[in-house]
Amino acid sequence: MIPSSLFSQIVLNWYHTNGRKHLPWKITNNPYKIWISEIMLQQTQVNSVIPYYNKFIQIFPNINILAHTSIDKILNIWSGLGYYTRAHNVHNTSKIVVKNYNGIFPNHFSDIIKLPGIGRTTAGAILSFGFNLYGCILDGNIKRLLLRYFNISFKKKEPIEKKLWNIIKFITPIYNTSKFNQAIIDIGSLICLKSKPKCKICPLIKTCLSFKNDNWNTYPTIKKKKVKRFFF
Repeated sequence: MIPSSLFSQIVLNWYHTNGRKHLPWKITNNPYKIWISEIMLQQTQVNSVIPYYNKFIQIFPNINILAHTSIDKILNIWSGLGYYTRAHNVHNTSKIVVKNYNGIFPNHFSDIIKLPGIGRTTAGAILSFGFNLYGCILDGNIKRLLLRYFNISFKKKEPIEKKLWNIIKFITPIYNTSKFNQAIIDIGSLICLKSKPKCKICPLIKTCLSFKNDNWNTYPTIKKKKVKRFFF
């Protein structure tokens, strides 16, 4: 396996010239705003999230206002974004944070992971982007990137999730974690595409095993259960 320091340095070098630094939630390190963006980005593409995020933050600029808002108003603002359980989770989380943390979003993984609608990846994103702390992320695009890069073969019953989490923890740097996380998100979603990946412009091309073996198309994203989408 490639040394973790080499992998992370390649990714970080790419970030400085190519990473997405000007998304609405990238121009802030406010944990509240980062949290809202990460919840909205669950199951939803960036371009779809941007207008909803901007409107949401304008109407609910901080967690205290959000906590004291009716769920009906939140659902009205959320309308059209889909996956409305997320809106309920946001409302419930805001009330928990106001009640248990004096309105200050917690900065410990063990506390964040207990909040409604937050899993390991979202918790890692909040830690790194909102607090500049170490936190790992592993979304579907990153899973596909890792499967291809390390040429990992697996069977349906194999605990591949655990293996991928071990890999991402190994290659995620302790310093500059937020930059690394944004870069690997960008490479996974913009370059290492499910079909027709843009290998020629990928910073990891020289050490990518599936590119070397010309078998990238045998590594699809691990399938998840479909989530029904409801509209109000």
